[in-house]
Amino acid sequence: MQSILAVDDSPSMRKMVSFTLTGAGYQVIEAVDGQDAYEKAQSHEIHLVLADQNMPNLDGIGLTRKLREHPKFKTIPILILTTESSDEMKQAGRSAGATGWLVKPFDPSRLIEVIRKVIR
Repeated sequence: MQSILAVDDSPSMRKMVSFTLTGAGYQVIEAVDGQDAYEKAQSHEIHLVLADQNMPNLDGIGLTRKLREHPKFKTIPILILTTESSDEMKQAGRSAGATGWLVKPFDPSRLIEVIRKVIR
């Protein structure tokens, strides 16, 4: 079973994302912020990272940069799921190595569709 690291500082958003992904047959590992996600990524086999942008300790773009420095995470898809929709922010995400950018509120079927396109 493929596992997805879902990172969001909002418990309700983590629950919603987790429910959607579990229902689509993925194993979900939840993290409360970028730092927590980085630590969990080291000890789990991750097939995709789905991260919020605005979080305490380490934001989504910072997490993306940090993961991309690791050979283990060079090719793992990283999707940013956030309320941020500015072109500058999306460009910063791409520059950091994000695979894609999705804006909240998310459509569950669209989220699954995007994940299926990018996950190996």
